[in-house]
Amino acid sequence: MAFDSSLRNAGDHIENVIVTWTQPIKPHLPSISRFLIVATFYEDAFRIVVQWGIQLAYLSERCHLPHILTAIYLVINVASMVAFSSCIITKRHVTISVIALLGVVATQALMYGLVFDMLFFLRNLSIMGGLLLCLSESLLRHQSSQKTSAMFALPQMSESEKHKYFQLAGRVLLVLLFVGFIFNGEWGVLRTVFSLIGLVACVMVVVGFRARWSAMFLVSLLCVMNMLLNNWLSLSGYQRDFVKYDFFQTLSIVGGLLLLISIGPGGLSYDEKKKEF
Repeated sequence: MAFDSSLRNAGDHIENVIVTWTQPIKPHLPSISRFLIVATFYEDAFRIVVQWGIQLAYLSERCHLPHILTAIYLVINVASMVAFSSCIITKRHVTISVIALLGVVATQALMYGLVFDMLFFLRNLSIMGGLLLCLSESLLRHQSSQKTSAMFALPQMSESEKHKYFQLAGRVLLVLLFVGFIFNGEWGVLRTVFSLIGLVACVMVVVGFRARWSAMFLVSLLCVMNMLLNNWLSLSGYQRDFVKYDFFQTLSIVGGLLLLISIGPGGLSYDEKKKEF
């Protein structure tokens, strides 16, 4: 009992420190988080425009489609990523925007043939988790009113209930990127230690136990890993493009974790259940 009490007190102290240090940016944290979550979509849209000829030729050859159809797909892709990402940042039509960007992620995986690339698959699931947290945050803001379009409404569920389930799904999906990192690459003593600590933090985020400071730890870890593993500024050619893509995707997942820190783990979590007793 004494050990359990000490552990609880240590956790409370760490959480209070995080709250204190993040207090100056707390009002801006949701906006920063939403921008980071959609950063990968802006980067992807910019890359398609800059490399238009290469993208057009590659997709036309790979999917055996006429250039005109491929061009239409790319135009829709770019327009969707820019428009709906901007909507999420400005908190307009969030439900439709999240659904549209989820569709972009899914269609890109199919069109570029990356469905069976496990790390890419897990990374995209994590980005989907960040988008679901954006949707959860939007529902949290509007849970007092029942104005969500009937087209997207879930039957017999209030705004508050939908918020909790989307938040749970977002938490689960967010940590999958780190799971992918754990099982990708060569093992060493340092990698093993960081992987075990990170895995514990992932489990804590999923169950919602001390979710804010475990998410803060994962943010710190992912930022370091992103700068070391995805240092695209030091590269050139096609390798630069691939690493830059990975960098911005990881940045989007960092944004999802920051949004989790901002809005909390939600009703379906250990932290919230503990408050009921």
